[in-house]
Amino acid sequence: MATKYKEYFQKMLDLEHEAFDSFREVHDEYMLDPQKMQDKFNEEGKKIQYIIRKYEDMLCNRSEGSGYGSYSGKLAEKFQNEIRKHFPKIDSIGIRIIPAYAPVQEEDGFEIKKIELS
Repeated sequence: MATKYKEYFQKMLDLEHEAFDSFREVHDEYMLDPQKMQDKFNEEGKKIQYIIRKYEDMLCNRSEGSGYGSYSGKLAEKFQNEIRKHFPKIDSIGIRIIPAYAPVQEEDGFEIKKIELS
């Protein structure tokens, strides 16, 4: 018998297979060329993060409701680690890759001015 977090992980993959199949393709392309695929990876990743959070909440709420509140943090961590086994770059969703040689743009929101010391 599989552990609860693995059951929920498999249930999530089975019920949301179209979203995860689509994300798998983007994820695999992202692993080969992160800079080229970052925007599409972030876009598809937002949808996947929503689905993952939904299933994580269902998994953890069930244990919290049965009096195992302290256990739910460990359960969530195991669930997330299971996702990372299948999608190693999942934590890169939302990252923006900017080449080191690119000038800082105003929309980047951060700029450091050079101070002249004499």
